[in-house]
Amino acid sequence: MGSEHISGAGVRRTGRRSARDWAVDIGAFLFAGCFLVLSTDAVALDPGTSPTALFLDQLRGGLACAALFLRRRWPVQLALVLLVAEPFSHFVTGPILVALFTVAVSRPPRVTAWVAAFAYAPMPFLLASGPAAGDPRTESALAYFVLLAGALGWGLYARSRRELLCSLRERAEHAAADARREAREDVAREMHDVLAHRLSLLSVHAGALEFNPRGDPAQVEQAAGVIRESAHQALQDLREVIGVLRTPEQVDHPQPVLADVERLADESRRAGARVSLDLDVAGGLGNAPPVTGRTAYRIVQEGLTNARKHGAGPGTPVSVTVRGASGRGLTVEVRNPAGRDGPQAEVPGAGLGLIGLTERAQLAGGTLEHGWDGADFRLSATLPWDATTPVHGRAGRAGTQDRTERKVAGEAEREGTTA
Repeated sequence: MGSEHISGAGVRRTGRRSARDWAVDIGAFLFAGCFLVLSTDAVALDPGTSPTALFLDQLRGGLACAALFLRRRWPVQLALVLLVAEPFSHFVTGPILVALFTVAVSRPPRVTAWVAAFAYAPMPFLLASGPAAGDPRTESALAYFVLLAGALGWGLYARSRRELLCSLRERAEHAAADARREAREDVAREMHDVLAHRLSLLSVHAGALEFNPRGDPAQVEQAAGVIRESAHQALQDLREVIGVLRTPEQVDHPQPVLADVERLADESRRAGARVSLDLDVAGGLGNAPPVTGRTAYRIVQEGLTNARKHGAGPGTPVSVTVRGASGRGLTVEVRNPAGRDGPQAEVPGAGLGLIGLTERAQLAGGTLEHGWDGADFRLSATLPWDATTPVHGRAGRAGTQDRTERKVAGEAEREGTTA
C-alpha cells in the first residue's frame, strides 16, 4: 500500500512501508490492544451498563486500535477523531496515547500544542464541577490526563532526539565532504608543485634541442643529460606522492625543508638559468620551522618554474632572497625579468600555481603577493616564525627526520645523475 507517511524526525516520504514500518505499526496496535484488555477491570462504568453496551464499547475500542494503521498518513486527524470519540467509549485510551505520541514525533511543536490543547479541553470543566476526591470517576479522569501528558512528553523527547541524531549525521557528512575536498586540494597542490618544476626543465631543454638539433655536441649532450635527469626525478617525485596517498597517515614521509633551496638553485643552474641566492636566516637554514621552511621551499620552486616558463629565455637571471629569524618571521622573494612579450603578456594556463601558493601561505599563517614591479615579475611571501619555536629547529626525533630527508634528497639527486 503506497502512502505518505512518517520517517525519521518527522520527515514525510511517499512510498511503500518498509518492514521496519510494519513492525512498528504492529507493535503500536498490540500495545493499544493490550492496554484495552488490561484496563477493562479498571474502567469506571455505570452500574446499569448492560453486557451488550459493554461489548459495543469494547468493539469501538478494537476499531480504534485497528485505525492506528492510518496514523502515518493522517496522524493529526486520527488523534482528533479519537479524542472526540473518547467521551462515548471507555476503551479508546490506548489508541489515543499512540496517536498523540505520533503527533508529537511527526508534527511541528506548534501543531502538537494545538492537539494537546484540544485533548486537555475537558479538564477545566472537570475541575469546575468539583469532583469528589474518592470518586472512582475522578481517579480515572486524573489517570487519563496523566497518561496523555506522558505520551506527549515521550513523543517530544523522541522527536528532539531524532532531530539531534539527524543534525549530527548531516554535520558528519559535511565534515567528510570537506575533508575529501581538502584532501583533493592538497594532492592537487602537491602534484603541481612537484611535477611542474621537473617538467618545465624538460620543456626548456627539449625546446632547445628542437630549435638547434645540430648545435655544439657538448651542449646537446648536456641538454640531453638534463632531460634524462629531470625525467628520472619527475618519476621519483611522482612515486613519492603516490606513496604518500597509499600509505597510512601516521607514517612519516620525507618532506622538503628550507635548506633544500640551495639544491633547487643548483638544479636550475645546471639547466642554464642564472640563479642568485641571498640567504640570511638566523642560525642557518635548518633552523626554520618545518611548515614554514617547506612553504618557503615551494614558493622558491614555483618562482623558478615560472621564470623558466614565462621568463626571457633559458638564461633568465633569477634572484632569490630569503631572510628571517625566530620571532621576526621569514620573508621570501623571487624576482625575474619579463619575457619577450613584456609584462602584459597573457600566458595560457598561467595562475594555477600562484593560486596554490597563496593557499599554502595562508594555511601556514602567512601572506603571498605577486605581480609586476616595473620590468620584473616579483613573487613575495611573509611567513610566521614563532619566537617560542626552538632555535635549533627539529631536535631529537625531528632532527633525525631532517637528516633523513636530506639523505633521501641527496640519494635521489645522485640516482638522477647516474641514471
